[in-house]
Amino acid sequence: MAVLALHSAATGMKAQDTKLDVLANNLANVNTVGFKRSRVNFEDLLYQIKREPGTPNAQNEPVPHGIQVGLGVSIAGTQQSFIPGSVDRTEEPLDMRIDGEGFFQVQTIQDGALITAYTRNGNFTRNSLGNIVLANSEGALLEPAITIPPDTLDIAIGNNGEISVRQQGNPDLAIQGTLQLARFVNPEGLEQIGQNLFAQTVASGPPVIAQPQTDGFGAIQQGQLEMSNVDPVRELVQLILTQRAFEINSQTIQSADEALQVVANLRRF
Repeated sequence: MAVLALHSAATGMKAQDTKLDVLANNLANVNTVGFKRSRVNFEDLLYQIKREPGTPNAQNEPVPHGIQVGLGVSIAGTQQSFIPGSVDRTEEPLDMRIDGEGFFQVQTIQDGALITAYTRNGNFTRNSLGNIVLANSEGALLEPAITIPPDTLDIAIGNNGEISVRQQGNPDLAIQGTLQLARFVNPEGLEQIGQNLFAQTVASGPPVIAQPQTDGFGAIQQGQLEMSNVDPVRELVQLILTQRAFEINSQTIQSADEALQVVANLRRF
């Protein structure tokens, strides 16, 4: 039994170590725009059945319970939370926040191929060509592409995603393009590819594309950003609990080792 305890405790330490990595990543991104926290889900492993529940006893009556010894724990998966983060009112004309469901679409490179990626990060700017791009290290191009003329004086973004500009010599606003948002049946199935971006997977399903404020999509709020949904207090509490769970499993290994040492000493006599 001490050997089983060693292996079970080892799986516990490994699982808690993975949870620690996830918590550290959450805390590291507490100020990352549009970041979505992850949590670790655990599941118990197979059981060693020493007596089946319902086995007849001496009076031929079924026993109410059996003898089942678990073999430890494993990581069932990491699950993302898409609860909206807090609002940062920046008043920057190309900062956008989705008030409700939906993702912005941008073009990015993955494994050498151009793909459409998805993000809740609405921190956009203009590149040298006037195209609206994501203000990340790559400058991912907004999809569908919208260009702001160089002589633009004002930029207005409606709740329905229409982007209009006022140019020099013209007092009226002219529509330059309309945002298209995407949503998924299972957004938790999206693949995190870094740079605040998500990629479509079989688990997420194909994207549904529509204009903001239509078909259940959220509205666009200009001059605002959706911040990370990480709650530092919650993460720190989980960090403490994870550390204690790791210590308990290490103490289990120590106790099992001491039991094995006693058995080894008995064999000398």
